[in-house]
Amino acid sequence: MNAIGPVEPGEGTAVPRPAGRRPGTGRDRRPTALRRRPLAAALTAALLLAAGVCLYATRPDVPSPAPPTPPAPSQLPFPAQVVDVTFVGPHAPPPGAAPQFFAFELLLSVDAGPEVTVTRVSQPYAGMSVATAPRTPFRTRAGAARTIVITLHVTECETVPENDGLPFLDVTLRNTRAIQEQSFILGPRYAHALSRALQVACSNDSG
Repeated sequence: MNAIGPVEPGEGTAVPRPAGRRPGTGRDRRPTALRRRPLAAALTAALLLAAGVCLYATRPDVPSPAPPTPPAPSQLPFPAQVVDVTFVGPHAPPPGAAPQFFAFELLLSVDAGPEVTVTRVSQPYAGMSVATAPRTPFRTRAGAARTIVITLHVTECETVPENDGLPFLDVTLRNTRAIQEQSFILGPRYAHALSRALQVACSNDSG
């Protein structure tokens, strides 16, 4: 009976195997030290991260800077030093208003310091009253300007001059430093406009 078995290589015909590799395996045979380097690097990074977290968690509390101390009232400017009042021009009266009522626009500005409150506006003539819009008291902060409409009402023409070269307004001012009454001379334009309005109010001329 003939039997066929595995073919045996002849003498001197076997293919030589690569040195250092076991037959039938493809496992990496690099030195152990080279394969351990990535593991050591990862372990070092993890240790550094853990140390950073620990240092952050145990860091001492740094106190936040204290807010600036507000200046004492004695270091603040007086209200009359920082307030300016200028004449803008006549303000149109409402339709049907009597000539004894007339109005002007003023601009009040505050240059610096705390906000300033206007508590009163008056004028020196006994025969004339004054009202403001907005009504007093009103406030204006530093760096701002406010338009004020003053309405004058002539009640007695005999006690008001028709020509006043230096008319002024008395304004009472208040801030956290002091309360002051300041007289503001509004210049020749205001003097001319006031004289014209008084002539109309105290005569039969309504134009």
